[in-house]
Amino acid sequence: MSAPSLSHDEILRYSRHLLLPEVGVEGQRRLKAARVLLVGVGGLGSPAALYLAAAGVGTLGLVEFDTVDLTNLQRQVLHGTSQVGKAKVASAESRLRDLNPHVRLEPFPERLTSRNALEVLRRFDIVVDGSDNFPTRYLVNDACALLHRPLVYGSIFRFDGQLSVFDADRGPCYRCLYSEPPPPGLVPNCAEGGVLGVLPGVIGSLQALEAIKLVLGAGESLIGRLLLFDALRLRFRELQLRKDPDCPLCGPKRSITSLIDYEAFCGVGAQPSHRGPEVTARELREALEQARPVALLDVREPHEHEIAHLPGSRLIPLRELPARLAELDPRTDLVVICHRGVRSLQAVELLRGAGFSHARSLAGGIDAWAVEVDPAMPRY
Repeated sequence: MSAPSLSHDEILRYSRHLLLPEVGVEGQRRLKAARVLLVGVGGLGSPAALYLAAAGVGTLGLVEFDTVDLTNLQRQVLHGTSQVGKAKVASAESRLRDLNPHVRLEPFPERLTSRNALEVLRRFDIVVDGSDNFPTRYLVNDACALLHRPLVYGSIFRFDGQLSVFDADRGPCYRCLYSEPPPPGLVPNCAEGGVLGVLPGVIGSLQALEAIKLVLGAGESLIGRLLLFDALRLRFRELQLRKDPDCPLCGPKRSITSLIDYEAFCGVGAQPSHRGPEVTARELREALEQARPVALLDVREPHEHEIAHLPGSRLIPLRELPARLAELDPRTDLVVICHRGVRSLQAVELLRGAGFSHARSLAGGIDAWAVEVDPAMPRY
């Protein structure tokens, strides 16, 4: 890695780094020469981007196709209220340039796919994964392994976080930890399950730390270790990771030599085996206005029901539904409601298998009702 010189302004800016023997002038020059790619500038990418830019990483790549939404601001501290509706990449560029004009930013305002991942990732030395879905995690892991790039992995959910560094040349990869993705719909995302706003700040900052250590060659990286963080108990636990000898990507009998269709691999787009009919929000409104005999079953969690619900709806969380079927009348025209129509489809599959032949799902869930029927209803 070439090590460019530091300007007088940079020496002053990074002076607290230069006082550290583990960094010094040479280490800061290595940071200036480094090229780090951030996949996602949302919850995890926000603190990671801020601290990598502040530390003087010379080039930051930013992969992000989404726009800033009001619901992001509780945790995605890179963006502000004035940026709502704007592209996250543009918002991130503006903030990071203000933070450190010495950092070169390379934006990629697009979705990372099997078609472009290798072309994008090969331009960088280290990849920091701030994605929030399984297809992208497997894609980034496989691309990093094929390109011999270290991957700084992080994930968050509710009050829990995970962190590791995957380097297929020196240790296990993501597939060694999770050989298969979970069944579609089993693991809810933040929009369904929620996340404590400060949690990505903790994990994303640690991702930045691991990336900086890799550049400096300082300390002991998380290669071969998985760090687990419990925010409610404020506890860190560590698990040792080993290469899976049967890993198809980094094992001795590897079979993965190119990128695949990761959405198909993770079952994205797969629907319950028996979808059953759906009813739109406008159709349900018409039925209710005409006083048709329709029963409403809400399968969300109680804290979601408290935020917003349809009058007269009966709350039975999806996890409790199999044990409480006797409380429902199988002869009733039953409309099942959840947040955005995913859990309600799972409930309809269960109900129809139990003889509730008139069960239907509210398409788009209560969020669709708020958008199409009742704009005064709170959305979340």
